[in-house]
Amino acid sequence: MSRGGPPEPLDFFIWTSEDVGVWLDEIGLGSYRQIFKGNDVNGEYLDSLSTFTTEQILRFIRRCHMKWGDFITLCKELRHIKVACLKGEQEVRRPWWAPSCLSAVFVKVAKHNRQSRVVSLKVDP
Repeated sequence: MSRGGPPEPLDFFIWTSEDVGVWLDEIGLGSYRQIFKGNDVNGEYLDSLSTFTTEQILRFIRRCHMKWGDFITLCKELRHIKVACLKGEQEVRRPWWAPSCLSAVFVKVAKHNRQSRVVSLKVDP
């Protein structure tokens, strides 16, 4: 992620609620930006959506005043990010807050971590 610019797509695990807001704008769901920020929806929370029960999903939708179609769009966009992560299609970059001396270590760990987080995701050939 670069300070002040849009968040790096595959760094969504470490997105702040502000980064999530920028991403929502990019995928056409910017109207939910303030609601997500008010509910402290960050990248870690977005990552955990895939493990939510039906009851938890419905609670999230109600709390964020989301339309069902918008929730589906949100899930599809998250899936695109996870699939790209699993396939290694995007470059891993050191976040703005990490010291440059740890760049090589961070990239190696980030690639492994990202692939292990999406291991249960089915990828169509």
